[in-house]
Amino acid sequence: MTPRRHLLLASLTVALGAAAAPHALAQSGAPIKVATDATFPPMEFVENGKRTGFDIELMEALARSMGRPIEWTDIDFKGLVPGLVSRRFDVALSAIYITDERKKVVDFTQPYYAGGLVVMVKDGNASIAKPADLAGKKVSVQVGTKSVQFLKEKYPQAQLVEVEKNQEMFNLVDIGRADAAVTGKPAAYQYARTRGGLRVLPEQLTTEEYGIAVRKDLPELTKALNDALAKVKADGTYDKIVGKWFQSK
Repeated sequence: MTPRRHLLLASLTVALGAAAAPHALAQSGAPIKVATDATFPPMEFVENGKRTGFDIELMEALARSMGRPIEWTDIDFKGLVPGLVSRRFDVALSAIYITDERKKVVDFTQPYYAGGLVVMVKDGNASIAKPADLAGKKVSVQVGTKSVQFLKEKYPQAQLVEVEKNQEMFNLVDIGRADAAVTGKPAAYQYARTRGGLRVLPEQLTTEEYGIAVRKDLPELTKALNDALAKVKADGTYDKIVGKWFQSK
């Protein structure tokens, strides 16, 4: 064999090894570094000192299917996408809507649940019966969420009150410092059901899909998560988790 052919084969071996390495990493037993903002029941929250919720149980099921442990990071929602970009962690799972803007900087798995933005007001508030009534009203929103930009674009006359945590939005409506809160449908219905005194307007602002956000330099991990999602849907695990966390509205 000529030296040139030896060199060609060596180069090909290196290239094939590099191509196979990411896939091997996705299938290895290395921890998946997952970030979440566990303040958004029923999707993710802390109860008795332990993370729980729909997203948490789904991620645990996916990791089991992949044969990998999870290394969790708790972070404010606004830091999730920047944290992926800076490679602080591999995955962000925290009721994140799949948007074209976010897809510019992170990858997403296939959608895993349908949601959308809704308006929550206090029971007895007759001044806000439909989304158009938000004009001129104080509306609480969580920093870094789609609600902020959506309201600025679609309802510019609304007076936004931006807060750090999801719970703060509802508290402001509870005590009358905000006329309404705009947030994701699962959290709004959960709060109204468990706390009372607030109601969700029947007309949704948007219809969205939640996805698991993944670093753009880890396409093999996105594929592995998609494969695991398909598997847990096929074997009934996904339906059990949905049944546990979401009641008919």
